[in-house]
Amino acid sequence: MLNLILFGPPGSGKGTQAEGLINKFKLQHLSTGDILRNEIARSTALGMEAKKFMDKGLLVPDEVVIGMISSKIDETVEQVKGYIFDGFPRTIPQAEALDKLLQFKQIPIKKVLSLEVSEEELVKRLLGRGTTSGRSDDQDESIIRQRVVEYRSKTAPVADFYAKQNKLHAIKGEGSVETIFTALCNAVENN
Repeated sequence: MLNLILFGPPGSGKGTQAEGLINKFKLQHLSTGDILRNEIARSTALGMEAKKFMDKGLLVPDEVVIGMISSKIDETVEQVKGYIFDGFPRTIPQAEALDKLLQFKQIPIKKVLSLEVSEEELVKRLLGRGTTSGRSDDQDESIIRQRVVEYRSKTAPVADFYAKQNKLHAIKGEGSVETIFTALCNAVENN
């Protein structure tokens, strides 16, 4: 089973590239935000547990998120060739918990793909996106720069965690969509 984690700061092109990888390798997209919303909409026990925290403005505990990921995998594992994780893990404890879950299910992470993009390029892309997205956080350069700093400070340790397992592949995330996609595919297909 091909299980991937796709990393990249806001504006790095994760969404665009994830779509291509999903289609090419027939992967199931596992976005923790989507899973949370789906579990809440279906009023599952884990969804109702998560809603209690969210209604108080608190982060959903990692154990609840891991439980939701586990449930989603159990529902879909027979129909897919693998998973692509997007937006998770964001911390070392989340990475450890995800690894433990996937080892238990005997479907470990194969590769971690990290889109590397300069801060200036990210700012340019997000300000451009802000003209059409309607997202206020894409329209203020200082907020964009803070989001990039936050991403780099929180995600760098997770990247190091996977680098120590020889699973991390840094991909230059600047250039044409096609060039970046080819580099991602080469990283997935080659040892």
